[in-house]
Amino acid sequence: MFDVEIIAVSPTSREAAQLMTELDAEIQRRYPGVTAHGLHQRDLDDPRTVFLVARVAGEACACGALRALEPGTAEVKRMYVRDQFRRRSLGRRMLAALESTAREAGVTRLRLETGDRQPEAIALYESAGFVTIEPFGEYSGNDFSRCFEKTIA
Repeated sequence: MFDVEIIAVSPTSREAAQLMTELDAEIQRRYPGVTAHGLHQRDLDDPRTVFLVARVAGEACACGALRALEPGTAEVKRMYVRDQFRRRSLGRRMLAALESTAREAGVTRLRLETGDRQPEAIALYESAGFVTIEPFGEYSGNDFSRCFEKTIA
């Protein structure tokens, strides 16, 4: 096993921006021509938005974010693990850290969206107890979107 440090950073930090740029490039590889559903400016300005970075030996290797949707509900956003760090349970650790952070903030329900060409993400979310729901919000009507929800109270 290896030591992983997961910390909150500003979603506008250089480190966060680099990870999100890499995530957007991966989304473009999997879904050519489709716009990624990232964090909007309103999310970046919202003090309830949380952006976590996982580091191994000081190197940023994964990220994930939470954005508020409505009272008691938050959305998991920007889950990403750099290629060279995959298959080490970093996605699972990040998801657990996001759940813990959400619970501490009084959130009782998490939602998320991923794409149908990301079977590894779908498997992670299902194995973590998320259940399929109808596309919500900006994902409604998107043929690629697969949406999930989990009660964490």
